Amino acid sequence: MNRPFGGAMAGMLAVATVLAAAAWAADPAGQTYTLRYRFHPGETLRWEVEHRTRVRNSVSGTTETLETCSRSLKVWRVEEVRPDGQATFEHSVAWLEMRQKVGDRDEVRYDSRSGAKPPACFAGMDKTVGVPLAVITMDAAGKILKRRRHDPVAMPHNDGSMTIPLPEQPVPVGYTWSHPEEIDVPLETGGIKKIQAIQQYTLEEVETGVATIQVSTDIITPVSEPAIEVKLVQRESHGRVRFDLDAGRVLSQEIDIDKHVVGFRGYASSIHYVNRFCEHLQSPEVKTAENARARRQ
Repeated sequence: MNRPFGGAMAGMLAVATVLAAAAWAADPAGQTYTLRYRFHPGETLRWEVEHRTRVRNSVSGTTETLETCSRSLKVWRVEEVRPDGQATFEHSVAWLEMRQKVGDRDEVRYDSRSGAKPPACFAGMDKTVGVPLAVITMDAAGKILKRRRHDPVAMPHNDGSMTIPLPEQPVPVGYTWSHPEEIDVPLETGGIKKIQAIQQYTLEEVETGVATIQVSTDIITPVSEPAIEVKLVQRESHGRVRFDLDAGRVLSQEIDIDKHVVGFRGYASSIHYVNRFCEHLQSPEVKTAENARARRQ
């Protein structure tokens, strides 16, 4: 698998440092921006989330396509905010709508707002709606300091990253920062293979107080086995996040994956994985920087 970065973790961080230094030099105006999460005790934030996945799986001449779609309303209720910006909030899902279609079979649907019992493929999902799923404590730069989970069942759909890490210092447009990750991949023969990866973030632009941040994942550990590569597909992310500098929260994010892996289960096997994750801030309590400036004009 051809990757733009290789070698050990030390080399990876050295490359990231060079990129960051080059980005600083590339900003002739010298304008920098401070990116920080900002919350207020008692406020409630809501994001509408949509997650679509299409998997085309071919093994020994037999092909099957699985399509899933989930929509939900993610809710954060802020319980406490310290003077240094550290915040504690309760994470929950107000409603959940799910669809699944396998091959030529009829599509299966579930909407928590209907009050109906979920079908077998979504069993237990009704227990995840309207209840606390976790209590999170994080600092103003997005680092998770504490996480107390209360998930009634394991959530099969992806809620995306809880937060994105922000740079510690004010940064100019073009600046890139990174976050190393270690991914545990279970092996079919038993045991775990540890894969080194890096999440990279680049401040692409700032317009009317809203920062656009490019997000990408690079796998650092050389991977030549398709059986391992196929398990890494869902851990990658490539897309953009819009962040309100004044309000201090994510306005939206759009993450896409389109990967094709051959030979993961013998020579005559392949999988095509297409994924799209979107979320958009819905809370009427939050006024974006653009609207705040428009009202002052």
